[in-house]
Amino acid sequence: MTARLRPVARLGGRSAGHGGSLAVAGSRFAWFNTIERRAADGSTKMIGPSGLDGAGRARLSAPRPALAGLGLDSPRVMGILNVTPDSFSDGGDYAGRAAAVVRAREMADDGVDIIDIGGESTRPGAAEVSVSDEIARTAPLIAEIRAAGVSTPISIDTRKSAVAEAALSEGADIVNDVAAFTFDPELAGLCASREVPVIVMHAKGTPETMQQGPTYADVTGEVLDFLEERIVFAQGQGIARDRIVTDPGIGFGKTGAHNLTLLRDLAAFHDLGAPVLLGASRKRFIGEIGGAAHAKDRLGGSLAVALHGVSQGVHILRVHDTQATIQALRLFAALNSDKTEEE
Repeated sequence: MTARLRPVARLGGRSAGHGGSLAVAGSRFAWFNTIERRAADGSTKMIGPSGLDGAGRARLSAPRPALAGLGLDSPRVMGILNVTPDSFSDGGDYAGRAAAVVRAREMADDGVDIIDIGGESTRPGAAEVSVSDEIARTAPLIAEIRAAGVSTPISIDTRKSAVAEAALSEGADIVNDVAAFTFDPELAGLCASREVPVIVMHAKGTPETMQQGPTYADVTGEVLDFLEERIVFAQGQGIARDRIVTDPGIGFGKTGAHNLTLLRDLAAFHDLGAPVLLGASRKRFIGEIGGAAHAKDRLGGSLAVALHGVSQGVHILRVHDTQATIQALRLFAALNSDKTEEE
């Protein structure tokens, strides 16, 4: 494993008594003055900011570049719009184009920062969708959303270059690839040529196989190593580093215990020096822990995980329940903003 740094994130106003404290990845809320340094052999040591070199300080603390024109000093909400018949939570809800356009307008009116449109379910056990079907589900919808006057940035949730190309041509702004360019390597070159931001996510296996007994010796270390390798690949294909967002892939080839470990270790992902997206909304482990068998009954647990993510400096929250998440974030901001900002 690679040696890693994890800022120990804290909340609350920073004062002179916290000398040497730094913002977590440019966050307005989360800060740190202690870092866990983990050596390649797994041994750990706690250090202060003075123990960081310039590169380490920048990776852990520097503000992240804007994404599709959106500053990332405060968490951004990405609203999920699945136009599939079989997604685990909302399959079929917006398979009709008219309903999907209405939902996009609703999310824009709620104040969602990004609308994430997907035409292929990646739930555990899902079968691959043909390129033609996926394009038919997504590209005309994006065109209609734009024709309806919705200017909110749109991300296309796809593993396939042809689908992404069609979506970008109709007005999408971001490519969200759950396979991190391992399914279709040509997708990276397309994103480079179109100069669009990309989200690279960790998944172990394909949707068909990923939940068949996933194992890790060190889940956090292995996911970090994978994402770092995919960042290097993306850059090698011509994608600028300041256009790359990382996603640890909660629920994609992970058990409930793996998910909890990754959530506890979220701040370690800032050591990659890129914005971090968290997509845990309504996932199975929330229902198992919270006692909610049905995905749509997992709002409370989803909000708890989302706010935990913000406390660890996460930049983007990918969620189904957009209005409730935005409300929760407003309260979180009011409770955790520095008092000096209010005076």
